[in-house]
Amino acid sequence: MRNNRTARVAFRILAGIVLLPVAFAIGTAFYVNFNRADLPDLDGFIRFEPPTMGHVYDANGHILVELGRERRDIVRYDQIPDVMRDAVLSAEDENFFSHSGVDYSVFLRLLAKTNIRALVAHFSPFGSEDASLRPPVFPQGGSTITQQLVRGYFLQKLCSTKSSRSLQHDGVLPHVLAFVIGVPGTNKLLLKIEEIRLSLWIEGEMRKQYGSKRRAKEEIFARYASFVYLGNGRYGFAAASDYYFHQPLETFTVDDADKAALLAGIPKSPGEYAPTADDIQKPLHRRNQILALMVTNHFLPAEVAQRLKLAPIRLAAHSIEPVVEAPAAVETALEELQRLAPNHGSELGIDQLLEGRIQVYSTVDHRIQDIANAALESGLKVYEKRHPHTEGLIQGSVVVLRNIDSAILAETGGREVYNGRSNTYSDYNRATQSKRQPGSAMKPFVYLAAFRRGTLDLDTSVPDEPISVPGANGRTVKWIANFDNQFKGMIPARQALAESRNAAAIWIAKQIGIDSVLRTAQDVGIRTRLQPYVTTALGASEVTLLELANAYRLMAGGMPGEPHIIDKIQHVRGDVVYSYQWPCCANDNSFALSMIQEGLRGVVRIPSGTAHALDSHAFPIPVMGKTGTTNSYRDALFVGSTFGPNGITVAVRIGFDDNRSLGARETGALAALPVFREIMLKVYQDKLAGPVPVFPADIESNIDAYLNGDLPGKEQELSLGSPDAIKLADVEAAACRLSAKVLPATTCEPQSILLRPIYRQTNEGGRIVFTNE
Repeated sequence: MRNNRTARVAFRILAGIVLLPVAFAIGTAFYVNFNRADLPDLDGFIRFEPPTMGHVYDANGHILVELGRERRDIVRYDQIPDVMRDAVLSAEDENFFSHSGVDYSVFLRLLAKTNIRALVAHFSPFGSEDASLRPPVFPQGGSTITQQLVRGYFLQKLCSTKSSRSLQHDGVLPHVLAFVIGVPGTNKLLLKIEEIRLSLWIEGEMRKQYGSKRRAKEEIFARYASFVYLGNGRYGFAAASDYYFHQPLETFTVDDADKAALLAGIPKSPGEYAPTADDIQKPLHRRNQILALMVTNHFLPAEVAQRLKLAPIRLAAHSIEPVVEAPAAVETALEELQRLAPNHGSELGIDQLLEGRIQVYSTVDHRIQDIANAALESGLKVYEKRHPHTEGLIQGSVVVLRNIDSAILAETGGREVYNGRSNTYSDYNRATQSKRQPGSAMKPFVYLAAFRRGTLDLDTSVPDEPISVPGANGRTVKWIANFDNQFKGMIPARQALAESRNAAAIWIAKQIGIDSVLRTAQDVGIRTRLQPYVTTALGASEVTLLELANAYRLMAGGMPGEPHIIDKIQHVRGDVVYSYQWPCCANDNSFALSMIQEGLRGVVRIPSGTAHALDSHAFPIPVMGKTGTTNSYRDALFVGSTFGPNGITVAVRIGFDDNRSLGARETGALAALPVFREIMLKVYQDKLAGPVPVFPADIESNIDAYLNGDLPGKEQELSLGSPDAIKLADVEAAACRLSAKVLPATTCEPQSILLRPIYRQTNEGGRIVFTNE
């Protein structure tokens, strides 16, 4: 009787041991095929917007920089060449197009490889106490392409903790399984079950979405080909092909089957099979295995496979530090993107760019950028020849703007290689971050302020005479000197501007008030707060090169607007989520603006002008502009433009980062102007900015008249009647009639501070010879 009872107990235990796995298998089958609770959102998977590469493009679609947390390129099924598809199917899932997400034919093969010893060791008291050191009970592999995609797309968190010694699932069943096969084994088994459930569900939903099993499979394959990790930070076969071979994936042919097989072999274990210059044997062996499988699956002729097995693996070379063509421009684009983000919700931002959800299209023209980079390098090298001890230390910056809308066409924030390393977009941008004194490049704002007030015009005489300004402590005075340490007395304003006479600029600033100068500077685009001291008229306050360039751009073209570098931003969906809106289209055609344009054109055309070197047959581009040299020759600048809305503006600054002196006589005309000249010449020679604009005929003719002695500043005759009738008031009235542009009528008063010192008369037999000095 006792033996029968023991036999029944043993039978029940044995039946339980047999039936429990059967019940578990039945329950699992029901769960994976029919349980559709707690499913993830499929909309994102159908749209398929995984993190990719964000790009900043130039105006012509040329890539300025690639950015991303994951370097990935999305491909459609029809963009994947046949040889790449065949290699992937051979390596990963030869029955992909026939199964429904899970290939049950591999299950028996995998069960046959179950590690019985590892299972027994789990219960053995003599086994290792550290379960992490035990071999796995179940073999790896057997996942279909769909399962691999599901695992990477939906189950990343569970995948990252599958080997954890902490149970990742709640409930009685996970704890029972953990007792039988261990915690890591349970985590892996339940992960596999969830992977199968989602794979079957997704394939069914994709068939509904795309209308056929074949189309659904093609979409799943394309997602896998774009999503899979292939080592060295590359995701997807397109990104990997570019990285490992510098060859576009879509160009693969049968003769590239060795490359396709190499790429197809990496997903199994990127750490082992991603090729490097130091480790090529394992990737080579894996590649040849896949070539053999391609022959077995009738994807590749045996003779082709045999030939390609003998081919060495040739990897593309990679620089240690990637060179960015326009690092300063890229940095400005990223900063502008950050400023735009708050007004556009979650559509815009650096994170969206780094995930490749948006692409930025800039106003930069990489051809102009290359010219600016080369011109700056050339200018710095010429400076270094004059000062060999400064080699590699001198720095500079360049900005090129389009006059009509202030679009940044090029921006160079420093030399290409500095302190032994290439410039990057995270470096110091001297075009936007460096605030330095503009020197005499500030003077045009003084003259423009006076023109706007009607205080003087270009042919008004101004005193180039000794003049003082308050000292720093307010009790002493500082006497202003000119660059040549000479004074010329009363000279026309156009000459004072062309020759950059310091004394004249200070005198004008005193007459109109420094507040007027500051307001004018702000109106034309200077955004940095300027100091309310009269020496600001000579450039004593600091500004950035970009805002200085924009101010000259407005003076050249008359168009309002702030500098911008982003033209549009496009979402990965294809819709444009931001586009630059031009400011008010009305340009400033005021008389004051035309006078400053004529004055800055005179800086080039008048022989004594500081930029007269640009008035030559070797430089057939009519430009206007102004040099700038700061105290002790610390910075040299030139900012100039071609005329009107259709022109461009180029600003150049040369100087040391530590603000040391450039050296005696290193002026804007010597150090910075040649860089400007080279940029302008090559841009227009290469037809990158349209036809060369010409200045209005009246501007050129007025300068011609001045040069020919036909405008005030040269001797003019006035007929005032008999010598006995000549009175001072008559002379002053005649002076006002001399030219419609000399002075506004409101200033033609006998005691006018501007009029009284500007003339000299001689009586020559009833004729007054009036000289406006």
